[in-house]
Amino acid sequence: MEKYLRKNFDVQPKNPSEEALRRWRSAVWLVKNPRRRFRMVADLVKRAEGERKRLKIQEKMRVALYVQKAALHFIDGVSRAEHKLSEEVMQAGFSIEPEELAYVVRSHNIKSCREQHGGVDGLARKVSVSLKDGVVSSDIPLRQKIFGINRFAEKPSRPFLMFVWEALQDLTLIILMVCAVVSLGVGIATEGWPKGMYDGLGIILCIFLVVFVTAISDYKQSLQFKDLDKEKKNIMVQVTRDGSRKKVSIHDLVVGDIVHLSIGDQVPADGLFMSGYNLCIDESSLSGESEPVSIDNTRPFLLSGTKVQDGSGKMMVMSVGMRTEWGRLMVTLSEGGDDETPLQVKLNGVATIIGKFGLAFSVVTFLVLTTRFIVVKAIHNEITRWSISDGLNLLNFFAIAVTILVVAVPEGLPLAVTLSLAFAMKKLMDDRALVRHLSACETMGSASCICTDKTGTLTTNHMVVTKVWICGEAKVVERKRNGNVLKSLIPERVLSILLDSIFQNTNSEVVRGKDGKTNILGSPTETALLEFGLLFQGDYSAHCNESNIIKIEPFNSVKKKMSILVALPSGGVRAFCKGASETILSMCDKIVNKNGESVSLSEEQRKSITNAINGFACEALRTLCMAFKEVENTPNVDTIPVNDYTLIAVVGIKDPVRPGVREAVQTCLAAGITIRMVTGDNINTAKAIARECGILTNDGVAIEGSDFRDKSPQEMKDIIPRLQVMARSLPLDKHKLVTMLRNELREVVAVTGDGTNDAPALHEADIGLAMGIAGTEVAKENADVVIMDDNFTTIVKVARWGRAVYINIQKFVQFQLTVNIVALMTNFVSACASGSAPLTTVQLLWVNMIMDTLGALALATEPPNDGLMKRPPVGRNVNFITRVMWRNIIGQSIYQLAVLGVLTFDGKRLFKLNGSDSTDVLNTFIFNTFVFCQVFNEINSRDMEKINIFCGMFSSWIFMIVMVSTVTFQVVIVELLGNFADTVPLSWELWLASVSIGAVSLLVGVVLKCIPVAPDKNAATIKHHDGYESIPSGPDMA
Repeated sequence: MEKYLRKNFDVQPKNPSEEALRRWRSAVWLVKNPRRRFRMVADLVKRAEGERKRLKIQEKMRVALYVQKAALHFIDGVSRAEHKLSEEVMQAGFSIEPEELAYVVRSHNIKSCREQHGGVDGLARKVSVSLKDGVVSSDIPLRQKIFGINRFAEKPSRPFLMFVWEALQDLTLIILMVCAVVSLGVGIATEGWPKGMYDGLGIILCIFLVVFVTAISDYKQSLQFKDLDKEKKNIMVQVTRDGSRKKVSIHDLVVGDIVHLSIGDQVPADGLFMSGYNLCIDESSLSGESEPVSIDNTRPFLLSGTKVQDGSGKMMVMSVGMRTEWGRLMVTLSEGGDDETPLQVKLNGVATIIGKFGLAFSVVTFLVLTTRFIVVKAIHNEITRWSISDGLNLLNFFAIAVTILVVAVPEGLPLAVTLSLAFAMKKLMDDRALVRHLSACETMGSASCICTDKTGTLTTNHMVVTKVWICGEAKVVERKRNGNVLKSLIPERVLSILLDSIFQNTNSEVVRGKDGKTNILGSPTETALLEFGLLFQGDYSAHCNESNIIKIEPFNSVKKKMSILVALPSGGVRAFCKGASETILSMCDKIVNKNGESVSLSEEQRKSITNAINGFACEALRTLCMAFKEVENTPNVDTIPVNDYTLIAVVGIKDPVRPGVREAVQTCLAAGITIRMVTGDNINTAKAIARECGILTNDGVAIEGSDFRDKSPQEMKDIIPRLQVMARSLPLDKHKLVTMLRNELREVVAVTGDGTNDAPALHEADIGLAMGIAGTEVAKENADVVIMDDNFTTIVKVARWGRAVYINIQKFVQFQLTVNIVALMTNFVSACASGSAPLTTVQLLWVNMIMDTLGALALATEPPNDGLMKRPPVGRNVNFITRVMWRNIIGQSIYQLAVLGVLTFDGKRLFKLNGSDSTDVLNTFIFNTFVFCQVFNEINSRDMEKINIFCGMFSSWIFMIVMVSTVTFQVVIVELLGNFADTVPLSWELWLASVSIGAVSLLVGVVLKCIPVAPDKNAATIKHHDGYESIPSGPDMA
């Protein structure tokens, strides 16, 4: 089976090939309900059509963006009619129509923008907004009414009745309904009312029960996915409103809003550039062109959906929602749906294999029943005499054969994956993890390595400056002491230069909230530096307004520094630079002395500074150096120097380890998951934090990115198994590490990332984990899971749920295959031996619902337990149906078949059943026993290896509801619905016997779990740096 599944039903979790997707679709055979079975599967035809539409729009935009000609604008200007202001727009106090405003950006006509509308200033007047203070909050409803809401057109949610209609598309159920209607008509005609309608009506009622339970389950799943989809699209944007900077949802953005953009941001709407530095935009998502576009006053048009590749800036929103170019494109991007997950594909394969066997058994059962019936008629010389009752018998045989097919083709297998994933995604959302791609839930359960960032993931990201090295001395910064005390420790002239460096060279902003409190908007590192500066001088804005900024080079993870060029009030020009200690120190040849003068930096002083940096780092402090340089003031000075700086100070920033991280790391190690820290920080800081977290062990290796990238592939392969910390790494180092782990060492790798440059590593990894708080939109878009609280313990929760999804599906498959085997063999053997099937159509439909929808609900939604993180991860290419599962399936099937066989052929004697209704009582007893065998086997399936299957059962409320509902409805069917279900009421002794025989399944399970099973051929024993090895199965495991 596994060989067949690997050949036809094997797809990659991320970016599967078109050929693989088509291969498994063509291999699927005998699908009862394609609309439901493939609802959560990508529609390749629609996707191809959507891609064609997208390329067509991109081509048009490429023409508009890159091939503009003066003639085009001239013709457009001649033919384009002036927009007359509508009454509604004039009454609202605006001087431009929404369509005209949208056209300004769409046309990319800078001449028209300036001459007709007066550029940004003129357009700001037309939309009644202050470029300094932004939109007034009270105007937002009016602006949304006139210019629209920043939302894209979405397909309406499908109503519940649509899911009912989908569930009714099952071919076998349609055939059964036809049989039921014929049976109803013939029954009433021959046996009269109401006796003649029971058989047909019973089938119809049971079909509708199956349909409604299925539809309710599917409908709830769709609502969960819709909620998650809304969360994915909710991006927070920084705007200026009411004179202050604040964060708002992308959906609350309105025309006239002043939006602040920085590296990695997504442009949230169409707009015009106001001001900024080195703003570089990636427009490939819209135009298909990979070359970034520089945005400035000569090319001020910014398009929604594009990404900020470099620099920073401010823009004024011109059009939102469906009036933007991105809005038009989004309609096509959603065509075709998401790719199916590997488990969904694999279980489609399992369903196909079982379906083939089921069809064979179904046909043979019908032929055997029909042949026996004809032979008996021939023996009694009645072959020429046929009555309506004979026709009803043949119809009943056909209905039983079709029902066997209903039970035999496990449509619920692939859908159980969707159910389990939907449940896991909902729970992970509550645990602050947003799953962007379904397959990530599955793959995370197989993760054998997590490459994690340090800052904000292992640490709190609440940074505070605790030490500063300045004027040759290290000083402790105590929060309890005020700035006046610190001022006395630092010479005034030196302090002035230090504050200039802190307040000028920053991309953060100090704002006052409505409550009057000071808030800092920016990265945690910037916040820590500004808070440190505010200890000395409270008036941040006065200090900043003294100088004019000429140029800014924002921080990025490659340069590891931020630089700024400012024009001083005195007329001079000064460059400030801050960043990684080693980088900045290497750029300096002078140092500020106690008198505030720049003096030459001696080798002894350089060594002393390096020792101070290492001392801070060994105390687990992040170290930053700050420097400045006086630049010659020439008319066209706009280049920031890269050397000959004067060192001002070294600051040590404390970023404490998050509570619970050490425990989470230990949990991962016990689960066979190696943790590797990959950070841009100083190696000593990284090692100190790694030891505190329990990542770095005595025999582990800590290395700098520069040393790693200089090694040969073989040297990398040798060192990686022991590699636990990589410091001062570049994004390319992380990408190389991930590639080596995946391709050379065959590990399943999860990677965290927050910056724009982390996108390649996130894309390359098996599971990309982006940070929700510190992460850029580019990183989130390339990730599979967004960790909303940036917490490492949340990553461990994702791993737990990933393992739970995989094991839950295995439990459900084990349970369903057992029911399949027993139901098929019981009816087949009985039909061959006695000429009748002990389980009727209605009874088989009820059994199908127990093992399909209800079974999936009970087993596929089990929450994770602690035991899941005490076993090794599932490796690549392992058998999905393991030897342990086959042991349990075969063992339970043998027991159930033996019991049902004995009851079928010797039940009357064993239970002393006499009288005219003895056959009916026996058949009801067999049906009841069969159902209770499944109920207890469902409990057995909760754990495939451990004896204590009751652990956590009563806290799993979905499982308990399904169990209670199944037993309750079974009692109702047997005792009250006998006319419809072909049952008769049973005595308490027979009820007790049914439950007891079913309960013996638990004892059989205990015996089976004590039988040792050899590991699967493809299962690899994983040994990690903590000496952990995989746990054995068999009696030891039990």
